[in-house]
Amino acid sequence: MKSLIFTLVGKDKRGLVDSLAQSVFKLGGNWLGSNLSYMAGHFAGFVEIQLPEEKQASLIEQFSTHPDLSINLVEGDNNLPPQTHSVQIDIMGNDKPGIVQELTAILNRFNLNIIKFDSTCDSAPNWGGLLFKAKALVAIEKGFDLDELSDELESIANDLVVDISSTGKV
Repeated sequence: MKSLIFTLVGKDKRGLVDSLAQSVFKLGGNWLGSNLSYMAGHFAGFVEIQLPEEKQASLIEQFSTHPDLSINLVEGDNNLPPQTHSVQIDIMGNDKPGIVQELTAILNRFNLNIIKFDSTCDSAPNWGGLLFKAKALVAIEKGFDLDELSDELESIANDLVVDISSTGKV
């Protein structure tokens, strides 16, 4: 079986995930993992599946003619070196333009690989603005200085709260 990743985006409506899961299942595939989200009236995400190689062309045909989604299919790469450890970084503070760029620039300066990044902006009624929240799962080397990273992230703004916790091996 070959590992495949597909990305998808389209106007949201009921039954989208079911139609994709049925296509994969009917071709003898296995749905390994997914990250799917609703945003601003659209549905987007990515999915990892395993599928017999002889069924790949059929799935590509079905996905290319899906009436509601734009789908891109790529082959998975299982030969990447494994990361050793990871930490979860929880960040919360008043929203401002460029906050994601500032956060990711710091992670890049520390040469860290982002494994997963989720962010939202919610109403902060007590302050009259938006509250930025993010969770980042980041691969680190053993012995990495988390205090220095936390200090750098907190330097972005005086109201930014940063919590870093170890998640173990990636």
